[in-house]
Amino acid sequence: MTDPVAARIADTFNRIFRASYRACMVGGGVEPLYEPATADRSARIVYTQDYPASALHEAAHWCLAGAARRQLRDYGYRYVPGPRDAQSRAAFFASECDVQAVEALFAEVCGVRFIVSADDFAAPHAELESFERSVRAAIARRRTRGLPARAERFRNALIAAFSDG
Repeated sequence: MTDPVAARIADTFNRIFRASYRACMVGGGVEPLYEPATADRSARIVYTQDYPASALHEAAHWCLAGAARRQLRDYGYRYVPGPRDAQSRAAFFASECDVQAVEALFAEVCGVRFIVSADDFAAPHAELESFERSVRAAIARRRTRGLPARAERFRNALIAAFSDG
């Protein structure tokens, strides 16, 4: 059964970005995936299962990715699953901090619980705490400085979609 919150998030994304950016969000993925548009197919943002948090996280990645990154599978990032070595953890934390901050602001307007995710249960506790502090600081900065245009457009559409009850 499809989660109604996840479906509403994807429907909102598709309504505002499908035509203007040739981008389509779909659920049901075993793993999240971004596939760039081709001559005959729109870009696909696949979120995990039917999880609202995954949909919001993948939308945040897409909203922050520049035009060049949106031409690359998974935005050109190479995912390294946990447990990660110190260098891989640092790279993951650096690439995820702002994404998770934007995700948190999306989650807030949808009534979805946001949890900072280091995606590495073996990471040292001090590093996990440091990453969480960094994400919380990034959320505060985004509240003050605002969001990039696509992220703001999506957030405003989510506000409208989720304010009707």
